[in-house]
Amino acid sequence: MEKAVSLGDKGRVSQDNLSLPIDAVLPELRAALSAHGRAVLMAPPGAGKTTRVPLALLDQVEGKIVMLEPRRLAARAAAERMAETLGETVGETVGYRIRGEAKVSKSTRIEVVTEGILTRVLQSDPELSGIGCVIFDEFHERSLNADLGLALAWEVRGALRPDLALVVMSATLDAEPVAALLDDAPIVVSEGRAYPVETRWLDRPVDSSMRFEAALAGLIVEAAGASEGSLLAFLPGEGEIRRVEGLLKGRLPSDIAIRPLFGAMEFAAQRAAIAPAPSGRKLVLATAIAETSLTIEDIRVVIDGGRARRARFDPSSGMARLVTEPVSRAEAEQRRGRAGRVAEGICYRLWTKGAEGALPAFAPPEIEVADLTGLALELALWGSGGGDLAFLTPPPAPAMAEARALLEELGALKSGLITDHGRKLAKLPLHPRLGHMLLTAGAEAAPLAALLAERDPLRGAPADLTLRLSAIDDPRRFEVRHPYTPHRGTIERIRSEAKRLVRLAPDTRESYSPAEQLALAYPDRVGLRRKGDAPRYVLSGGKGAVVAEGDPLGAQRLIVVSDLDGDPREAKVRQGIAISEAELRRLFADQIGWVDVCDWSKREGRVVARKQERFGALVLDDRVWKDAPREALAHGALAGLRQIGLPMTPAARRLQARVELLRGQGADLPDFSDEGLLASAEDWLLPYLGKAQTEADLRKLDLTDALRAALDWEQMQLVDRLAPAHFETPLGRRVPIDYAGEAPGIEIRLQEMFGVTTHPTVGPKRLPLRITLLSPGQKPIQVTMDLPGFWEGSYADVRKDMRGRYPKHPWPEDPREADPTLRAKPRK
Repeated sequence: MEKAVSLGDKGRVSQDNLSLPIDAVLPELRAALSAHGRAVLMAPPGAGKTTRVPLALLDQVEGKIVMLEPRRLAARAAAERMAETLGETVGETVGYRIRGEAKVSKSTRIEVVTEGILTRVLQSDPELSGIGCVIFDEFHERSLNADLGLALAWEVRGALRPDLALVVMSATLDAEPVAALLDDAPIVVSEGRAYPVETRWLDRPVDSSMRFEAALAGLIVEAAGASEGSLLAFLPGEGEIRRVEGLLKGRLPSDIAIRPLFGAMEFAAQRAAIAPAPSGRKLVLATAIAETSLTIEDIRVVIDGGRARRARFDPSSGMARLVTEPVSRAEAEQRRGRAGRVAEGICYRLWTKGAEGALPAFAPPEIEVADLTGLALELALWGSGGGDLAFLTPPPAPAMAEARALLEELGALKSGLITDHGRKLAKLPLHPRLGHMLLTAGAEAAPLAALLAERDPLRGAPADLTLRLSAIDDPRRFEVRHPYTPHRGTIERIRSEAKRLVRLAPDTRESYSPAEQLALAYPDRVGLRRKGDAPRYVLSGGKGAVVAEGDPLGAQRLIVVSDLDGDPREAKVRQGIAISEAELRRLFADQIGWVDVCDWSKREGRVVARKQERFGALVLDDRVWKDAPREALAHGALAGLRQIGLPMTPAARRLQARVELLRGQGADLPDFSDEGLLASAEDWLLPYLGKAQTEADLRKLDLTDALRAALDWEQMQLVDRLAPAHFETPLGRRVPIDYAGEAPGIEIRLQEMFGVTTHPTVGPKRLPLRITLLSPGQKPIQVTMDLPGFWEGSYADVRKDMRGRYPKHPWPEDPREADPTLRAKPRK
């Protein structure tokens, strides 16, 4: 019997022949690269692609092979397993580069890197000197860096390096669009190898009163008691993992060891989670890190909580937030497959079978929902707007516009082009906000930059960032002085990262307080407290924010906010710091200035003229503008009209309707709809607002003259000719035409229309008037849009009825030959 051992990828191989499913298609992959220089490899988890493909291409590729992995843990593990296969240590033929760590040497031929590393290599050396092949592993995860890396590498191949081989490897992604993007690249498919997995759903939905963690812990206990082998449970994040871990204490069989697994853990703890259990079984409580990028030994049972945590960016607010939402069906299938790697398995799902259809098919690509500031900076450094690059999903225009606006504010772009400051920012392993802070404030900003790049080490504490900086500076002293317990692992990571950032920081002569440092990174999130008891703020970028009731930060007049929950109406402040007005003026003196404001006050119902000293949307000082000019007051009144609506008199409405009738029939006339008139009001209405400054003044306005003035002489002649205000009767009397109904119409005495044999029309399309014929007593007796037809037809019945009612008025047998009249018959 063969003894199975792990090779480190998503499957198991024989120690004798090391057979993996991917081996069967490796010759086809090699042939595709030899003939075309590019290929898309589809292979399910467990096929062995991550550790087999780079090794299989070693003797075919001239130069290095660079393989991208979306996660640091997966990059390390893949490099270690490939080195182990070659009987070497990491750093010889196979090495890796991740943020803050590298194990490579002059003899290294295969480098496993995290995605941002490739972008830096491309930007520093667009020809990719010495690199013969780039492999994009786990491309189905559609990370932002992978999309960017592929787009840049594809342009390099087309412009500079036609010999550069590209391989895109994926487990679940539809291969056709990727192949089409790469100019119809060959598609190689490996069937993989997996054991059957039984899926078990809930009989009924989880009770709404039960917390997610309690429901999942109960399902884990059930699964552990009803199955054999080690277990893997999927949760959204570290917080849920820790809570479920606490709920499971004393409830599991004694032979099961609990192993948390999430991205922020120390590498040694991650190793313990993915390694085989020394004895008995293990329960791995993992985030999405365990979906596809890692092999976890001996898993026979999967418990899927059905939730994933993703970053979402709102371009309208410029804020990103983490949201917890249902997994996609593709993610659920990936998780389910983890139970069938070594033997038949079971997958428990924390939802009903009926709820499965409501899950989205795929998770959204990161490029559609993430903060694109870093992408916009990379594209500017590359010299591209993004539209000329081969993105599988193009960057959304609103998010890109927001990102470029922020980069302009940070000085990284000027008129859309990258500046020297922007080039320096791009080289830093930080978000451009934090990079700008570090380059401006120097080494003293390193602890704050490291803190803001990490998760909160003081969860549950007030929002004030100075508390967190104190904990980083001296954790033991902090615990003595404060009732909050910092997360030691997070604190140590921040301290370590801060030391690294100190080496990247420039020397600066000026010193900046923590508040000033934060304002450098977030100039659009300086908050000024609104009037009132509640701790509500308006941010310099124009959005609203609120500090939790009772939080000391809410008592400050000015704050700088680094973390908000992303609510588009009024975001909750999660982290921030107080800043003095003197500090604000020192930093942004060139951006603070006086503005003359004439605007409409809805509360007061009048025009308000003020002189305001502003920083962005913040009003630092506010004074009455006593000598505001008439034009400014008119603009304020116009703002009021846009709120209360146009005060249209009947005459103004008739003129509006006449113009709209002709415009609807193709006449070249301005838009006279209410919306169109308000949109163009600066052009036609301002000179007629006079001294109107209150709502009562505005409602008294007669806009008829202003509307006529909005038309030039030729346009007014056209309106008067084709849509006249009046219909002239045979007696010369002018009857107003009502254009407000479904069709233009008049009301007129029937006898006044005697002798009219052609129906009157208006407009270029000769639209017939709707004529309401009245009795001598001014009562409607007939409505017609065909007067000759009325004379010929139903007039006889009307005559018969009306002669008896109005015997003193003429009712001729043939009205077409009669003379029009408004008089009764003369007495005999």
